[in-house]
Amino acid sequence: MALFTVDPRTCNQDGLCAAVCPPGVIAFTAGVCPVPTADAEAVCIRCGHCVAVCPTASLTHREMAPADCAPLSPELALTEAQCAQLLRGRRSIRAYRRQPVDRATLARLIDLARYAPSGHNSQNAEWLVLSGREQLRRLAGLVVDWMRRVQVDSPELARAMHLERTVARWQAGHDVILRGAPALVVAHAPAADRLAPSSCTIALAHLELAAAALGLGGCWAGYLHAATASFAPLVAALDLPAGHQCFGAMMVGYPKFRYQRVPTRRPARITWRLED
Repeated sequence: MALFTVDPRTCNQDGLCAAVCPPGVIAFTAGVCPVPTADAEAVCIRCGHCVAVCPTASLTHREMAPADCAPLSPELALTEAQCAQLLRGRRSIRAYRRQPVDRATLARLIDLARYAPSGHNSQNAEWLVLSGREQLRRLAGLVVDWMRRVQVDSPELARAMHLERTVARWQAGHDVILRGAPALVVAHAPAADRLAPSSCTIALAHLELAAAALGLGGCWAGYLHAATASFAPLVAALDLPAGHQCFGAMMVGYPKFRYQRVPTRRPARITWRLED
């Protein structure tokens, strides 16, 4: 089967598919249905833009048909005010209700996050989901063990990260590592994948924003992520696939408190280089 086919009965020959194709593997001539370029098979990134943009659903990619792609509803488009509240109102949630997050809800959350952009449409982020307060407390304890090692091996770094205070709070019964969250979502990918750090970071950012729609909140598990870079006991506990690396982690749960307003932020620092 060809990389893509075009139904000549419905194609209006507007060239939109060729115009939006990132690698330019769709050849279009006015008055003729578009066709793949000679190198399309090797260069196509399977992003689906050609299928998504066609107003008559005339183009079918070998790996996705128009019927497989959910239609966009203009009435659901965010207004500027709605978008502003979503983005400005996002808070890092560090206090959670004791209510667990069920598997189905976490699956819905990741299903939304998987649509995040990725370099070359690699879609390379994979997910590890952990839940249960005891399991997460064990992981947090391993992070604290890593902090104790950093205090010995790299005292200047430990001082810069205020690890002595963090360990003391843990010993006093305060979980400042995973904050008592009922679930943890880890984004991982092959360690050798050069695109993985940005892909996983963007995917987790999408996950955090999507959480609000499900009544959830999240917080980046920065201490845990840092510890996975060098602390073998934590790496072993996560038990990621061979050759994979943690590129970020997010605490997830139902927020204990509701925020009432948007805190101020520094003005954007912008360098403008505009030409007419």
